[in-house]
Amino acid sequence: MTGPSHPASNDDLKTSKLFDVSHITAVVTGGGTGIGLMITQALATNGAKVYITGRREEALQSVVDQYGKDGPGSIHALPGDVSDKQDISRLAKEMSAKEPKGIHLLVNNAGIARDDATKFSDNGQPDMSDPQAIMDHFWKTEPDAWADTFRTNVTGGYYMSLAFLPLLAKGREVTPGYTSQIVNVSSISGQMKGSSSGQFAYAASKAAFTHLSRMLASTLIQTKIRVNIIAPGVFPSEVCTLRQS
Repeated sequence: MTGPSHPASNDDLKTSKLFDVSHITAVVTGGGTGIGLMITQALATNGAKVYITGRREEALQSVVDQYGKDGPGSIHALPGDVSDKQDISRLAKEMSAKEPKGIHLLVNNAGIARDDATKFSDNGQPDMSDPQAIMDHFWKTEPDAWADTFRTNVTGGYYMSLAFLPLLAKGREVTPGYTSQIVNVSSISGQMKGSSSGQFAYAASKAAFTHLSRMLASTLIQTKIRVNIIAPGVFPSEVCTLRQS
């Protein structure tokens, strides 16, 4: 224990110890690309054993082959579809067999964007003073785009968190001094006003995921499993304009 009366030793404050996660077994959804891959690399490089999920086994294996053998940790492919409740159940059972002592970290990172018909970068921006133009532009969004977005970005994280709770609890029990946690990757788009550059479904799903994370954090207090949120992103130009007006 360290504190004012028990200061840390110099050895305890070495970067190799401060960032050492060799005691961590983690599952990262969408760990084969983008932010998920960066999280996976950072964990493995500092000693963690990381399982990455995704629907395309060949893509996962490519990550394992390219990045999984350079550091003190390791990366392992765990193919699966986090938008499918039954497949999530299968993933949890498979992990229970692979890691009977549990895991310490679940990163719900998998996410999709299905606003292709309305995002400004591809379709231009309507005249925001013209109600008809706004309606015509955003009416192009299909209901399936909303359903698919929420199924992966919100519902998937919900069921993954529930399915892996027993494994997270086991990890906490066998690793003294460590509290298992869920890290949910939301987005700054879920915090901002405006249309997120024409991406209503994506931004709304990230706002929902942020609130879901708060609900999970409150619900899991007595299990001593933490839930945290990160929200990567930049301010869209329309938000900057709104803030200045």
